[in-house]
Amino acid sequence: MNPIRKSTLRDISRIAEILIFTKRMNYRFIFQDDNVSFGEMQVLPLAQEYFDEPRKLEQIWVYDDAFVKGMIHIENSRICELYVDCFFQNEGIGSKLLDFAIEKFDVTYLYVLEKNESAIRFYRSHGFEVTRERAPEPGTAEFVVKMERKPADK
Repeated sequence: MNPIRKSTLRDISRIAEILIFTKRMNYRFIFQDDNVSFGEMQVLPLAQEYFDEPRKLEQIWVYDDAFVKGMIHIENSRICELYVDCFFQNEGIGSKLLDFAIEKFDVTYLYVLEKNESAIRFYRSHGFEVTRERAPEPGTAEFVVKMERKPADK
């Protein structure tokens, strides 16, 4: 049975939890702003956003093999977010979500924080390359870079 499925309302609390805690773990050292990491970023308000606007779930897929361990947000041919619960990282879940997005949606690009070297390595291992496109991350002094995947030969 494929553990990847479309998200539903019952997934909201896990999605919010994964997003908040994983972002804190991965980005705190980059942004160095505890007011944002622990003040502005909270699970309950994020979960409430999904309850208030359930259409946001339409483009989110989850990895669920007994419970939700990871999620991927896909819009057209772009990966907007891919996060795996910190407790389940390095178990191949992120790779399975990314492979799913490539196979099912033919995703071709994403943006990643320039200083997020582990994410850049991960995406490179799946055929994405950093382009010359670089832009400020709104509201911060940091930058994101575009990564593109070369289409597979048919």
